[in-house]
Amino acid sequence: MEVAYALPDRQRIIRLAVPAGTSMLEAVRLSRIVEHFPELDIDNSAMGIFGKAEARPAERVLQEGERVEIYRPLIADPKEIRKQRAAKARGEAGQG
Repeated sequence: MEVAYALPDRQRIIRLAVPAGTSMLEAVRLSRIVEHFPELDIDNSAMGIFGKAEARPAERVLQEGERVEIYRPLIADPKEIRKQRAAKARGEAGQG
């Protein structure tokens, strides 16, 4: 299995073997990924498997071949960004 985390300028994917019954959170701890990203707060980070968020990483037991992804918090609300783009497009269209 793998544990993955990425920043805009660097990423790390750590491959490791874990015992059967290991949770997502336990696997992240076992990967020691915080040694590469000391600012990472794994106890409060959102996590998922292959792009699908998991609500309870401490309870979700991993299956063979899965990759745990640790997600960064969003800087801006995606809905707000879409609204801003739409408003800008309307403004530009009205100028022509």
